[in-house]
Amino acid sequence: MTDGAPELKVGPLLRYVAETEATIWVETDRACQVAILGHQAQTFEVAGHHFALVVLDDLRPGQEYEYQVALDGTVRWPEPGSDFPPSVLRTTNPDRPVRLVYGSCRIDELPVPRHHGSPQRQRRRAEEDEKQHGPDALVAYALDLKRASSAERPDLMLLIGDQVYADNPGPGLREHIDQTRGAEVPPGYEVANFAEYCFLYCEAWTEPSVRWLLSVVPTAMIFDDHDVHDDWNTSAAWRREYAAKPWWPERIRSAYMTYWIYQHIGNLSPAELAKNELWQQMQQPGDHADVLGDFAEQADKRADGIQWSYRRTFGGVRVVVIDSRGGRVVEGERLMVDDAEWQWVVESVAGDWDHVVLASSLPLLLPDGIHEMEAWNEAVCAGAWGRRLARLGERVRQELDLEHWSAFGASFRKFEDLLTDLATGAHGAPPATVIVIGGDIHHSYVAAVEFPAGTNPRSAVYQAVCSPIHNVLPEHYKRLHQLTTSRAGGVLGATLAKLAGVSRPRITWRITEGSWFHNMLSALEYDGRRARIRFARAVCDDASVPHLQSLCDTDLT
Repeated sequence: MTDGAPELKVGPLLRYVAETEATIWVETDRACQVAILGHQAQTFEVAGHHFALVVLDDLRPGQEYEYQVALDGTVRWPEPGSDFPPSVLRTTNPDRPVRLVYGSCRIDELPVPRHHGSPQRQRRRAEEDEKQHGPDALVAYALDLKRASSAERPDLMLLIGDQVYADNPGPGLREHIDQTRGAEVPPGYEVANFAEYCFLYCEAWTEPSVRWLLSVVPTAMIFDDHDVHDDWNTSAAWRREYAAKPWWPERIRSAYMTYWIYQHIGNLSPAELAKNELWQQMQQPGDHADVLGDFAEQADKRADGIQWSYRRTFGGVRVVVIDSRGGRVVEGERLMVDDAEWQWVVESVAGDWDHVVLASSLPLLLPDGIHEMEAWNEAVCAGAWGRRLARLGERVRQELDLEHWSAFGASFRKFEDLLTDLATGAHGAPPATVIVIGGDIHHSYVAAVEFPAGTNPRSAVYQAVCSPIHNVLPEHYKRLHQLTTSRAGGVLGATLAKLAGVSRPRITWRITEGSWFHNMLSALEYDGRRARIRFARAVCDDASVPHLQSLCDTDLT
């Protein structure tokens, strides 16, 4: 741009959308006023970076609004010459069917930054990326929706973990590190500070097709470990080890600061924003790096009153997104979610819902062999086989990523109770379906839940895992998965768990669809009391253009 007006660096991202209100998020290159559909917001500043969340509060249910983004009166979105359709905001309508799309784990391996390098160099990097990670399902979905009507767009896209890889960034950030602090400075080719996190988010969200997709599909997000660091908060030993690294305090501070800006505030409704003290402080003049930094340090200490979990409602569909990473208790009794926040989860699903969706970045129900291995490991780390083997168990936990709900036995049992109570009507009329969705593990499947005799469930209960969006497993990991999920692996895991004194789960489950090892997205579709689930993998046509190919279309009711 050469007109001297402010520029749009990232966005617009369509975030919270309800019947009569919505929020749209942007990052700009300087302080300015952002105008969308007759509503204005002044940017707020953090460490010299500028952001805005524009609240639209006079919309009508079930309507479409084509919008532009103006910065200090100059239209900066849509971009001139774009071949994508206009950005349209569609408010929800409680009387129409509901479609929720979800997935997790999208590593950024874009070509070198878009302002550097020739088109030929960018194409070569893109081809190398496809060979290593496979076609990007988010790009494929964007290109599919580009050719579809706006009515086919989902009501929400849930991005449930690893939106960015701070510990394994793409070549764009690596080149940026070379040009600034140098990779010889710890932590090397990993994110070190707030500015590098901002660069990382910019790289992840400004590929043209993805940028358009995020401008037309409402998104809600929750972090997982790679948004911060592999195995983040897996145990007390892990926290002590990383707290001792000289570069870690700035890394974790910056991680929470940028998570709050780029992901969290867009999860909140306008009413929740109005009651949020930190958000209100951001609306005051000045640079708020110190204020947000202090908050980030408190978040890392898991201070009371800081919660990342949230909930949404779409007609008769209740969606509760559970933080299974940042709020963990790892000293004493291990809890995925502390008691106060778990009570909030339970209260959030109380009522007469047609369907309940419980979203966690980490799967609840793993294949049997893996579940038993994680439960065994937790017991060994707690001393079931003595102090010496407890230290060995901790090394095994970190090396094999044994940190899912099954490795937090007390929280797993609470989740079992919640599913049982929902299915039997203890919290209101039983919903037609209860779906637990998860990601993280780089393969996808559907598991049907069965309850003990005499329970008399009146809801269909499933786990539906969708991962990755863009980060397929290497072949040797697939072979390890096949071993641990085989019949022999299941028997071995069950034997070890029994010898460590671990009780069997009260519920049982069996995989009914999958497992698939592709870059994928999944969709839940609701119409009254009916529910369907669809899985689609990313593939490339003869011209190397990605699109989604259906793998599964199943009735859940």
